[in-house]
Amino acid sequence: MSLRPDEVEVFERSRPRLEAIAYRLLGSASDAEDAVQDTFLRWQAADRERVETPEAWLTRVLTNLCLNQLTSARARRETYVGTWLPEPVLAGDRMLGPVDTVEQRESVSMAMLTLMERLSPNERAVYVLREAFGYPHSEIAEILDLTESNCQQIYRRAKQRVAVDRARAAVDDAAARTIVTEFLTAANSGQIERLVELLTGDVTSVGDGGGKIPARTTPVVGALAVAKFLRGLFRPSDVKRHLVGGSSPAVYAEVVNGGPGVVVVTGEQVVGVMALEVTPEGVAAIRVQVNPDKLERVTRQWSVTPHSEPLLHVW
Repeated sequence: MSLRPDEVEVFERSRPRLEAIAYRLLGSASDAEDAVQDTFLRWQAADRERVETPEAWLTRVLTNLCLNQLTSARARRETYVGTWLPEPVLAGDRMLGPVDTVEQRESVSMAMLTLMERLSPNERAVYVLREAFGYPHSEIAEILDLTESNCQQIYRRAKQRVAVDRARAAVDDAAARTIVTEFLTAANSGQIERLVELLTGDVTSVGDGGGKIPARTTPVVGALAVAKFLRGLFRPSDVKRHLVGGSSPAVYAEVVNGGPGVVVVTGEQVVGVMALEVTPEGVAAIRVQVNPDKLERVTRQWSVTPHSEPLLHVW
């Protein structure tokens, strides 16, 4: 059934919100794009004259498509090589959606996207719709075909499961760049003592290579261990140069998922993204994404977005 121009416009007005919901639910920008496209196809095939509230209808369809994807994704991740980390996105990407409140910004951070992997599909849907988009429990119940009281219980349980002991420090873009600059300077110069000072005592570092790029399959834990690991990561070697085509990668300070981050680029190809979780005590977690499948969107965005000069070149 073909769409009238006004019906296409209805969907396009909803697209940014649908993408933002799907990204938070799936932790993958590419999967979110697929879910939104599938929602469009459902909208095209629907008896739209009988849809009273298109926004609610589209949200319900999208959410249930994402729930199906989450269920199948759990099975796929059982055979995933190494640690699975969310797909990073840079500042300005519409996948981030609304970031006006603390809850909205937190819901799209790499830390929270990782924590939400602990939740069941229903818990994740209720948490995202309530915490990040402010849907009332009555609407969430209708979207998920649950009772309102059940939604409230699921929401409370989800909040408890993703609760963290330390609050993340709020940082603006300028502060993020300063943090990353200090971090990179210490890591690249081999200043182990200074690097340890920038980290919390129980800091963790994890990487996702997806079996395609070498990455540690277990986390590195503790300030000294992480500092030594990072020093080794920045130390030049022929193997590392070979992995990036023999060139010297440029390293940039950027905002990744609303927080301080490092983007490593060869030519116009992003070959790595490092997200720093910053707390008042220091850097509490480092999440390194080098799986090329999860860097395609970042690379596309990088090629069309102005960015600052690189802080350094490595290897």
